Amino acid sequence: MTAPQKFMLRVYIATDIAVKYEDADFNGQLSCLIDIQKLPEKGTLKVVRSESDASSLASSDTEILPHVPVSERRKTWPDIFPVPTFSYEVEHVLEEGNIAYDRSGKTLKLSRAQKHNILESMASVIHGFKPYPSDRDVGMAAEALVKAHPCLKEPGSENGWYGWKISLKFKMGNYRTKLARSGCLEVSVNTGKRSKNNPDKDPPHSNIKRARRAEVNFLPNFPKGQNQASLEEMRLNILHEVEKSEKNLLLIDNLMQMTFSLRRQEIVQENTLLKDFLVKWPELQIESQVCAEFHRITNTNLRNQFYAELDRHAPQLFALYRQKASHTGKVSEVLRDILRIYDREDMHDINIKRTVVLRALVVYLREDDPQFFKTWNVEESDEPDITGTPLDLVMEVTEDTGPVCFNPARTAVVVEDEFVLSNIPTLPEAFVLLFGLMYALHLDYPRKLIHTFTFIQKMLMGLDDGCVLATKSILIALWVC
Repeated sequence: MTAPQKFMLRVYIATDIAVKYEDADFNGQLSCLIDIQKLPEKGTLKVVRSESDASSLASSDTEILPHVPVSERRKTWPDIFPVPTFSYEVEHVLEEGNIAYDRSGKTLKLSRAQKHNILESMASVIHGFKPYPSDRDVGMAAEALVKAHPCLKEPGSENGWYGWKISLKFKMGNYRTKLARSGCLEVSVNTGKRSKNNPDKDPPHSNIKRARRAEVNFLPNFPKGQNQASLEEMRLNILHEVEKSEKNLLLIDNLMQMTFSLRRQEIVQENTLLKDFLVKWPELQIESQVCAEFHRITNTNLRNQFYAELDRHAPQLFALYRQKASHTGKVSEVLRDILRIYDREDMHDINIKRTVVLRALVVYLREDDPQFFKTWNVEESDEPDITGTPLDLVMEVTEDTGPVCFNPARTAVVVEDEFVLSNIPTLPEAFVLLFGLMYALHLDYPRKLIHTFTFIQKMLMGLDDGCVLATKSILIALWVC
């Protein structure tokens, strides 16, 4: 006789409860269970819900919903999708099916319940990476499933997993519906669209609020035990701390971490005006907090990743620029001017080298926009002209610098006619902080520089959202790789 199998049952209860047991020392009265070691053998447990929570739940028609993690998502989409472990029954069936497939090539026919278990488990893992996976992401998951369990291969499919891909897409839609009902904000924000009962609302697929630039934590729920009022109180504490002459940066960072979900709701869900948002959150005009906020959103170190990849690709990019500069045409002429000035400067200065790489990249992609790169000659005017510019970099100079300013006295980031960051020492540093602000403030890329920032996002920062690269960016990306 085989030994009985032991299983572990994990139950998630999204409410306030207390676990009590019948204490024999007190005539069987219920006592709170604090240490599991004190639980007597064959003891009787009782789960007690608070009265307020009990009254809020219906007595019938209760639906079991997926557990919503209270912590933020910390994982990015992997290169190899991790196929989860399914139920004991399904794992046993798959093991036998894989053996039969290796011997005779016979595929496995699953029951409805077994296929449901596979799809539900796969959807849970997919959601751990992205609530709205791309077509490529779902295809990777389906391919990994069939590769791990060859008996699930579809005989009539060209690649053997196309049907699983379609099934996973439908399952992800159902899974998001369950999560929305359970209060998961990153999917519930897109509910309440047009339906038979609400014909006047927006179409179901319009204005979907989801991560589009590989954001890992796009719209998280409030931290456990916190609500709108408590987080608003923390925001006021941050505001008070920022106004001090000697700021406690550690305290600000801790409070910013706690109030991260509140900011994301305001900037994504409520479409708050940028000027009003920065009045409420002035700490996002501190350089260290721009980098910290970018890390909270993408789980990527802004400065380290940007400079490491920029320096790594610099030799190939310089070779590409020089090759283009040897041709004829307006773009080639501008590149020749940039490289000629660079050759006269100190080539060992890493900041000048990075400046040339970034400025020449914009020219190479035919996106050189004078409204984005502005120079302010302090000898000619007292203040720079920043009106009518949604997004630009203003470089302070004291003389005519030609086509490219290599050593500005300082650089500022301007967003919607407002100075957001000032006194930035170099142009590459301004580029870094501007890119971080685009994520922190949920800003679109400048229309005339979309290929440049797409290249920075995907090639330098490694933030690939699964979409096809822009035409110009993919050409240069393929060459560099």
